[in-house]
Amino acid sequence: MSAETEKTSSRILEMLAVKGKVTESGAMTAPCTDNGSDGKIFRARHPWSVHQAPFVELQAGMERLRRELPKDGWEIVKDGTDSSAAKSPQLVAESAGREFAVDVRLHKASGVGNAPDLLEVTVESACYRSE
Repeated sequence: MSAETEKTSSRILEMLAVKGKVTESGAMTAPCTDNGSDGKIFRARHPWSVHQAPFVELQAGMERLRRELPKDGWEIVKDGTDSSAAKSPQLVAESAGREFAVDVRLHKASGVGNAPDLLEVTVESACYRSE
């Protein structure tokens, strides 16, 4: 499932079409605690971000996702702001068969910790059984 999650992440990156630096992390698995406790049910998560691009380009990328995700079979389930103090724009969508969800947040540069402008993306699979 990690490979499918990474493939889905790559498709999201294509839709963003932002020329910037992308963090290089792979998908990882974690137990799904909400689906029983036999230790064989997992979820794949692939968090990554795009940075070193002008904020206006990151905004345009998020706007493209709003248009392109539904065309690619995704349903946008949240389009607003996150619960952070910065109230960052947030877009959450689920794939057609609900195999995957994506959470995208647009962060403006901050002097606190020298945080840069960036798009934070997390692609997560539905829970699955590992035999």
